[in-house]
Amino acid sequence: MIHAILTDIEGTTSSIAFVKEVLFPYARKHIGDFIETHGADPEVRKLLDEVSDIAGKQLNDAEVVRQLITWIDEDRKVTPLKALQGMIWETGYRQGDFTGHVYEDAEKKLREWHTAGLRLYVFSSGSVTAQKLIFGYSDFGDLKPLFSGYFDTRVGSKRDAIAYQVIVKAIGLPADEILFLSDIAEELDAARSAGMHTLQLVREGAVPSPAHPIASDFDQIDLDLIRSD
Repeated sequence: MIHAILTDIEGTTSSIAFVKEVLFPYARKHIGDFIETHGADPEVRKLLDEVSDIAGKQLNDAEVVRQLITWIDEDRKVTPLKALQGMIWETGYRQGDFTGHVYEDAEKKLREWHTAGLRLYVFSSGSVTAQKLIFGYSDFGDLKPLFSGYFDTRVGSKRDAIAYQVIVKAIGLPADEILFLSDIAEELDAARSAGMHTLQLVREGAVPSPAHPIASDFDQIDLDLIRSD
């Protein structure tokens, strides 16, 4: 029986276009000014040092900015980049420059599951800060109270079963009582390897995987069928 649902964001609860066309360009435009203004903050400086560590050489701030922009353009899932993006997006959300896109069917079903007593969690390559922002400043208002926890790449790669094993331990339920939702087959493969139930959201041209149940939106998700899987 499913007692918890772990969901991806991009392409699952939220539009890929919102991330690619709104959030990424906003971070790219403002990252230089952000580092110039906040580079002395201990938390930011730690992240800038992590950029140098990943690059394999000591970078000054101007070089760090260039490296980060390159990673943005390449859509790299690099933890310090994701953390810095989250900090920059927080300013944008607070200023009302944009709201967090969430599909209407996802918002409705997440509320329904929460009311029914299921525990809801998020696992995204975006930082936990960014996850809380997209749901906290969503098109439907503050959805954060629906969720029991958030996980990002600090637990591991989304395509690595070990990350899901860490999440199972953190949630504190047997893996076969957790359903993972994503649009990416390789992520679903990893979650299934860790013992979770899986379901693929096939939105925006996602390629259906024969290895997992599929749904075109959250309205098509039938937990009773998954329970009997």
